[in-house]
Amino acid sequence: MLAIHLGNINLLGVSTVHGNASAACSARNAARCLHAFAAPKNVFVFPGAVKPLIRKAKHDPEIHGEDGLGGVVGLPSPDSTEVRARFAVHEDGTPVHALEGMSKAIRDTWNKGAGRKVTVISCGPMTNVALFVSVYPELLEGVEQFVFMGGAVGLGNRSPVAEFNIICDPEATQIVLDAPVKTVMMPLNVTHMAIATKDVHCRLRNPSNPSLTISGDLPPPLTNLRHTLSTLITFFADTYRSTFGFEDGPPLHDALTVAYVSQPELFKSQRYRVDVELHGAHTAGETVVDVWHYRSCDDSWGVDGKNCLVAEVVEVDRFFDVLLGCVAQCDKVSPLNL
Repeated sequence: MLAIHLGNINLLGVSTVHGNASAACSARNAARCLHAFAAPKNVFVFPGAVKPLIRKAKHDPEIHGEDGLGGVVGLPSPDSTEVRARFAVHEDGTPVHALEGMSKAIRDTWNKGAGRKVTVISCGPMTNVALFVSVYPELLEGVEQFVFMGGAVGLGNRSPVAEFNIICDPEATQIVLDAPVKTVMMPLNVTHMAIATKDVHCRLRNPSNPSLTISGDLPPPLTNLRHTLSTLITFFADTYRSTFGFEDGPPLHDALTVAYVSQPELFKSQRYRVDVELHGAHTAGETVVDVWHYRSCDDSWGVDGKNCLVAEVVEVDRFFDVLLGCVAQCDKVSPLNL
């Protein structure tokens, strides 16, 4: 929704991957959301990797529900005509997969330097991105930056030290970090600041009357779109409370990546050397951030340099203003409100 309705972002496409749910569920969900958020008709879903590079796929129904959009109400059926139309297909009707879609979008947009570079945002395991880096090294000059939600400095959420997106495919993350392209990491340390509190939830449901009712309930949702978004927040709040003890509300992890691309001034960041632990019995998937600069690095991005700009602080109130502003824009055009 942010990538569609922020004025300074031109969304080229959405590739999907294994992770919170199966790759098949992720693809269907992406198509449902593109329709619900009134994406331009030329923005398509490109199904991607169904498993990590070398490890077994893992999913997280405990947090996100069996299909990855636990508790959602109001989205169109995955079998609807509108949703099916959101998938990119070849002339023979077969799907256009993530590597094809990414490479064509970047090649055409960059146009050998005559056009513009592309930012690649990752909100799940980075298998697709690692495959792109490995298969299309000649297109890396057309990439402005890789921005990913994942990792952390000194904590985890699916092991004592590893964040879920990274632990799903740590080898893929290391491949991307070693690419000679600027990489930006949005870690748990920052996403855990962006809490969708009851105040935020009230504003989401009804900006005209953003307060709890006399009985302490959330206000009635102003539109169908706001009701749908609220059902997701409610489910996520419940799982984050029961699993991680977040009492004030759930963190909105992934939206911060798009907010960073649009308004990097909302964040304070520091450049470090970052690598991924691949073999530790207790630490596999940990993002090892060299905060004390032990490793000797040059100024390049990639294998020998300080390869990652790590977000450290976000201006939370301004972020939620951006988010809720996009909800207001989406409200005007969402087919859910018809």
